[in-house]
Amino acid sequence: MKTTVLKTASLRARFVPLALAIGAVAQWPLDVRAAGFIDDSKASLELRNVYFNQDNRSGPAKPSKLEEWGQGFILNFASGYTQGPVGFGVDALGMLGVRLDSGKGRHGNPNSVNQGGFVFPTDSDGRAVNDFSSLGLTGKMRIAKTELKVGTLKPKLPVVVFNDGRLLPETFEGWQATSMDFENFTLIGGRLSGVKSRNSSNNEDLAISGAGGPAGQRSNQFYYAGVDYTLRPNLLLQYYYGDLENFYQQHFVGLVHTLALPVGSLKSDLRFFDSTSDGRNGSAAGRAEGYRSSGYHNNGEVDNRVLAGLFTYNLGGHAVSLGYQHLNGSSDFPFLNQGDGSATYLITDRQTGARFQRAGENTWVAQYGYNFASVGVPGLTSQVTYQRGGDIKSDQGDQHEWERDLVVSYAFQSGPVKGFAVSWRNAMLRSSVATQRDLDENRLYLTYTHAFF
Repeated sequence: MKTTVLKTASLRARFVPLALAIGAVAQWPLDVRAAGFIDDSKASLELRNVYFNQDNRSGPAKPSKLEEWGQGFILNFASGYTQGPVGFGVDALGMLGVRLDSGKGRHGNPNSVNQGGFVFPTDSDGRAVNDFSSLGLTGKMRIAKTELKVGTLKPKLPVVVFNDGRLLPETFEGWQATSMDFENFTLIGGRLSGVKSRNSSNNEDLAISGAGGPAGQRSNQFYYAGVDYTLRPNLLLQYYYGDLENFYQQHFVGLVHTLALPVGSLKSDLRFFDSTSDGRNGSAAGRAEGYRSSGYHNNGEVDNRVLAGLFTYNLGGHAVSLGYQHLNGSSDFPFLNQGDGSATYLITDRQTGARFQRAGENTWVAQYGYNFASVGVPGLTSQVTYQRGGDIKSDQGDQHEWERDLVVSYAFQSGPVKGFAVSWRNAMLRSSVATQRDLDENRLYLTYTHAFF
């Protein structure tokens, strides 16, 4: 069963291991604490109340409506480093999700305990669990400006991005080294062996779209490395490489440039991905075993290239963006995706999860955002996005789809409610792709973060 369910434990009991760990560290000798292990520590609690409502407007499959409401608790602790040429520390992440409202007909995946529902894991009776929790620990070591972390990670890189769009964030298990010892360079390398999805309390192996089902295969080896080079204060160059063993290899090249204009500024964000097969995915025998990718007439083999550009003009509180993304090859864009919540570094990865990353798809993106601080209302922001994809390869000929997203957020800036924020997110998706349902979606986030120290 994918998720461990602890129905009778209280919220206090959930965080006892983490609280004991923090308390134990506080009793360490003064010389260790003074060295920065405790003095440079940070701890915070994020309360995240989230309501989701997704109305499937097409297709006969049930459920036609997904609706769940939950309360999340995310406790973060990050220590400083001990004194000396080699410093040591530890981070901890305690998470608890509590179901406030759901129903078997509104949960999603009611017949599968191996895959979570819309927001919560699925219990043995096909319903959303009452609650789910996890504790992630990360050991860390620092030498000069090089840091090594081992344990629970939340990478946010072009070749691997953790998903944080629902009640609790997705986390990965593995190691990552980051070095800033060379001026203007940031070097990153790591290995991931498992993932804990946003609606689960258990780790699982890694997969891609087309391989994560019961008949598919998985991998526990994802290697990645990359470099960020700040050529000038307004120009960033990037190269990254990712390899999911027996599935795919991926190269990424990126450029981010900000140009100051006589009036306003222009930000250019250019991205290129080149993805090919690796190991078992490269052979017919391996693909027959389940090492497959989704796509069109690709026999399950990874073959994809993505070229994208997003250009944003900023003036005062206004931000106007226009972008284009072109996919070439017979497979869909490959990325770590177990089928229960994931994210990509594509400019088209928005609210609904459609991502616009199908074989052959070409997408135009238009976006407008406004920060009301420009008119004396700090904390209030809004953004509307429209994107339309076409030329999707299918047996029915070229298909198309479009998505419209609206986000309105307000974060209180002062007073007793400082740290409290409200966000409403509305989305519409319409698609002619046979496997994609039309949908309307609303999300409401109420969040509050309290820093202990």
